[in-house]
Amino acid sequence: AEHPGALWHSDVCHGPSLLIGKEHKPMRIHAILDDASRFIVALEAQHTERELDMLRLMVRALRQYGAPDALYLDNGATYRGDTLRVACGRLGISLLHAKPYDPEARGKMERFWRTLREQCLGFMSKDSTLHDVNVRLWAWLGQHYHVAPHAGLLGACPSAVWARVEERPIDPVDDQRLREALTVRERRRVRRDTTISIEGEEFELDQGFLAGQLITAAWCPLDTPLRPWAELHGKTYELH
Repeated sequence: AEHPGALWHSDVCHGPSLLIGKEHKPMRIHAILDDASRFIVALEAQHTERELDMLRLMVRALRQYGAPDALYLDNGATYRGDTLRVACGRLGISLLHAKPYDPEARGKMERFWRTLREQCLGFMSKDSTLHDVNVRLWAWLGQHYHVAPHAGLLGACPSAVWARVEERPIDPVDDQRLREALTVRERRRVRRDTTISIEGEEFELDQGFLAGQLITAAWCPLDTPLRPWAELHGKTYELH
């Protein structure tokens, strides 16, 4: 890419399993990399590899660094969800996917994962918690990776190249715009007992006259717990 912020890559690395108590749990490291600078705008270890994990990571990057012109992903289910597609469209981010069975197209992320494994993951203890892993990841990122000379940058370090933002000043995305971009809306028929199901949970309306009505159920998937609402004829109704 011509300048920082023009193109971001995102991917997931499968790390060694962690021993939490007596149970082995998977470790999935999610990262977003800036193409022009190789700067990592977001990095976090989780136990899962879901679209929701990707959305939460992306939101943190958008709050801090603003929106890229384009986001380049692989073809996994984590990156093929409707919520991500719609959110990128609302934020003006071009969503691109690599061609199937073309590992070379993801070369920059694969090179980052190789460096991460050699310099950080290889020294992790299997009885670490996710908190321990993330503290080590972020320390390694700030103290080693971002300040080390990079061959792909002709010897410059990622943090120095990322700092050249004069061509594209950082414009963080505020929370209101993020919520609007991530809001999911689906048409639902209210049951006779004025309940509907959203994301596997049951919610109820106070307005009995809405029983049997076809309404629009809306929610932001990042809310914990979920706080959905109903929309009908320009009016909003709370769901419990």
